[in-house]
Amino acid sequence: MTGLDRRPAAATDATLPRGPLAGFAAGSLGMGVWVTVPGLLLLYFLTDVLAVGPWLAGLALLLPKIADVLLHPWVGHHADVEQVRRGDRRRLLLVGCALPVAFAALFAVPGGLSGAPAAAWVAVVFVAGNLLFAAYQVPYLATPADLRIGYHERTRLMAFRMVVLTLGILASGLLAPLLTGGDAATRGGYQRMGVVLAVAMLATMLVGVAGIARLRGVASGRATPGHGGWRALRTALRDKQFRPLVAAYLAMSTTTHLVLAGVPYYAEYELRAPALTTVLVAAFVAPALLVTPAWLVLARRVGKQRALLGAQGAFAAGSLVLAVGRPAGLPVLVGAVAVLGVAFAGMQLLPFSMLPDVIRAAGATGAGTYTGVWTATEATGAALGPYAYALCLAVGGFVASAAGESPVQPDTALAAVRYGFGLLPAVAMLAAVLLQRRYTLDATARTAT
Repeated sequence: MTGLDRRPAAATDATLPRGPLAGFAAGSLGMGVWVTVPGLLLLYFLTDVLAVGPWLAGLALLLPKIADVLLHPWVGHHADVEQVRRGDRRRLLLVGCALPVAFAALFAVPGGLSGAPAAAWVAVVFVAGNLLFAAYQVPYLATPADLRIGYHERTRLMAFRMVVLTLGILASGLLAPLLTGGDAATRGGYQRMGVVLAVAMLATMLVGVAGIARLRGVASGRATPGHGGWRALRTALRDKQFRPLVAAYLAMSTTTHLVLAGVPYYAEYELRAPALTTVLVAAFVAPALLVTPAWLVLARRVGKQRALLGAQGAFAAGSLVLAVGRPAGLPVLVGAVAVLGVAFAGMQLLPFSMLPDVIRAAGATGAGTYTGVWTATEATGAALGPYAYALCLAVGGFVASAAGESPVQPDTALAAVRYGFGLLPAVAMLAAVLLQRRYTLDATARTAT
């Protein structure tokens, strides 16, 4: 037995029943809405509905994430305190269930606000929403490390989560543009969309809380006290396995959110068909419903690390095809987006199942501290992606507009739309590959359980 699991082997042999697994996974539906819809529509909402310049719009999405770098590890520490004192993290999860209120408010910008005041509204509400998201996501993602399960069962648990998360991403990614009014989106349409999806978020997040309680009843582990505050943060950041994993995940998160932010622009300005936004989102997300079981099988055969490197390489290759643009032909471009979707499925399943492997190997700090750093990284990538794309648009001279306006974009802006959607993701994913290659725990982890 290595340092991966410090309990007797029998204590990590629990097989989780499907009912509690499904309940746990249901919580990802609500989180999928928060991860997807702001990433997909918020930048476009600011630049093409609220008349916010692209550089300011990108800044409004980036600045709230700076707070996340500190807030998420702080939430993680409190999640560990709750675990030690109460034996669970339920209270923090319930606080996080207020997230749907912030989601609805994000798109309910008062009618008199546009330009800089509208950007300020979005930025302030985004800060509140990200904090509530952390309150739910941090204890949620700590669950696999809290349970008495082994290497492959953690992957199975996260596979259930990935399939349901994909449903949430797909449903919200398809419904949100339709609820806003499609090509004729208005402020009222965005507000309606926010309210409808917020109700669905609340229901699924509450089911997730109940599912976690059931899983703990099946395979509950002992609390790990650890240390808190900056000392815990330093411990996590000095972890030689966690550091390359979380750095690679930052590059992956940045890249995927960049692609999501670029979809409406690519459909409207490169493909000249705004309605194709829904098609591209479906091509990006839907493959995960089919290929997640295949990623699970591949991880069992070759290990999570090798499978993840393959996913990253496939994503980079597909991105380069998208940089060609219309000359490649619509079927080829949709196929390239589908390749990105297949890779995206692996990049969601594998890192999230490797995270509890790292936590169990460290054994020195509670799971909440590690997941707090992890979710801060994810939130940072969610901001950096749209910001990077917004910078591309700004450099290209993209002209912002209010709802109903159709300004003529210069050729440089059109080139920025295309290359920002293709070349930039390929470069970022190459960085993820180089970082991921430094992770070496996987060979040890596979033989530990």
